[in-house]
Amino acid sequence: MTMGNNKDLYPWLLGSWSHLIEYLGHQRIPQAVMISGQKGLGKQRLAWNFAKSLLCEQRTSEFRACSQCSSCQLFSAKTHPDFTVIQPEESGKSISIDQIRGLTSFLSLSSQFNNYRLLIINDAHRLTHAAANSFLKNLEEPVEKTCIILISGFPSALPATIRSRCQILFVPAPKSKVAMHWLQQQQISEHLDILLEIAQGSPLIALEYAKDGVLESRKSCFNDWLKISRQQASPIIIAEHWLQFPDSLLLFWMISWVVDTLKCYFNQNPDKCYNSDFESSLQELAQRLELKRLFKFYDLLLRQKQHLTSQLNKQLIFEEILINWSQLCKK
Repeated sequence: MTMGNNKDLYPWLLGSWSHLIEYLGHQRIPQAVMISGQKGLGKQRLAWNFAKSLLCEQRTSEFRACSQCSSCQLFSAKTHPDFTVIQPEESGKSISIDQIRGLTSFLSLSSQFNNYRLLIINDAHRLTHAAANSFLKNLEEPVEKTCIILISGFPSALPATIRSRCQILFVPAPKSKVAMHWLQQQQISEHLDILLEIAQGSPLIALEYAKDGVLESRKSCFNDWLKISRQQASPIIIAEHWLQFPDSLLLFWMISWVVDTLKCYFNQNPDKCYNSDFESSLQELAQRLELKRLFKFYDLLLRQKQHLTSQLNKQLIFEEILINWSQLCKK
């Protein structure tokens, strides 16, 4: 993804962008900004655009980066001396204290462009406890003309001492109409409502799902789910088969199926379900499952969700889930 071009802001980010450029307009740049919101909204793109504009030597009248000055050229080449990014070295891993300690020299040096020094921390909630404590010192003893942008989908996971020193900018998910229009512009025209439902309203995730054929995989897994509920398939065999799918996605699907079954049990509006295309099957499950046992199974899914980040064998996790599901569905 190309970063730093103000013109490529997603349409649902324009409100958040207006909030950020107010800082530029009033020449009151905060020491730290936390950009929060669910995954798949383009929070990084928003942060990079703001960083480029803040560092630009010839901003436009609308406070956009000119993309022509030497600062913008260096930024686009990812070689700007006054800009750096910290993030987990591997997807799903933590940000270590050594990474934070490495910021000391960057933050202590003067700007080479006599402007701001800017730091972005992606997935800031992944700071280890020691790294968070070390980073807090940078907020407690701010360096002049330095701006730090933290990006997180889970800001509550950060210590309150860090959150309280940041200006908080929450990026909301776009309205369904806006998201669908954007997806259509990306040449996605089928099952837009379902894609957005399972992507929890995040257009970028919905687009990724459409390109990767996730709807087909989800339907296949749901059919397996139904077969197990009818004692027509082996939980052990299905668990092995499911290893080809992303484990976090599988668990989200199962949780959503159970939640929707509970909604059907209580006769809630099907339009509020995550899986409206599976409504008839979910209604059938709701009519024959015992509510108390279904809630107990839901608790099991939530516990296993925490185990996915551990070293436990993923196949054994899904075997336990599917065996319990099979036993729950026995008449």
